[in-house]
Amino acid sequence: MNLGKLEEVKDLRKIWKHEALDFTPWLAEDDNLAILSDAVGLDIIVDETESPVGDFSVDIYASEIGTDRKIIIENQLEDTNHDHLGKLITYASGKSADIIIWVVKKAREEHKSAIEWLNNHTDDKIGFFLCEIKLYKIGDSEPAVKFEVIEKPNDWVKEIKKTTASSPIQQLRYEFWVAFNNYAFKKQEYTKNFNQRKASTDHWMELSIGSSACHLNILQIRKKNALDVELYINEDKKLFENLYQHKDSIEAECGFELDWRELPEKKASRIIIEKSADLSNEENWEEQFQWIMDITLKMKKAFKKYI
Repeated sequence: MNLGKLEEVKDLRKIWKHEALDFTPWLAEDDNLAILSDAVGLDIIVDETESPVGDFSVDIYASEIGTDRKIIIENQLEDTNHDHLGKLITYASGKSADIIIWVVKKAREEHKSAIEWLNNHTDDKIGFFLCEIKLYKIGDSEPAVKFEVIEKPNDWVKEIKKTTASSPIQQLRYEFWVAFNNYAFKKQEYTKNFNQRKASTDHWMELSIGSSACHLNILQIRKKNALDVELYINEDKKLFENLYQHKDSIEAECGFELDWRELPEKKASRIIIEKSADLSNEENWEEQFQWIMDITLKMKKAFKKYI
């Protein structure tokens, strides 16, 4: 069987020479906007392109189908910069936007952190998405576009009130994460290393370690009465292999053994440590929170050397 090799087209300007004249009109077409819609999980319809905001204009002003939420999309065929971040906030204010989507060639770490911070500290009805544009081709084929979501709201509702939890388990998960945030993110050492995520009813909480290829997850495994901390590697088996080559050094620096799960039948790989924990007893939470903090700090320090 002859299979082609998937290659990334690095120079976006070969396809779209100008953001306003070429890329924005292309993205505003229904078929192309549908690709972005699928990536962010929203049904988007364009209201206006180059929509005025004072003396400036936002690239695409849109709406979410089926709701009254307003969307702005700012395009950038280059790496993120402070100028566009400032424009993004200005446009969001001027249009009273509920959803803000920043589409870029490459997201710099400081701007990933900025979008993550905005998601954690803005009004609970507002969501920020940071997406990278990727172009791929096989041989001499026409390039195909893919939007990769780099940052997004941790939970679209962002902060689930106690009265909205749909089950006792969800309620317990939410209360655990609220208490964890109140404990961990009052510690200076922790806030220096991780950005706070808002509590949700999910059984996991994601912590960024400055790489789009992987992140740390904290997991409540209530059926097993256990807590897990894992390095979650998404679609990068080579990264897992590289880390595994340094297994002994990583575990020596961490001070504990890890469960290395390549999961060859799946796209993702996981590197896990687990602790038995009575999650339903609040008297145990502080000890559990301290364990989570110690483990995540040690794992971030040990793995960052090889990522």
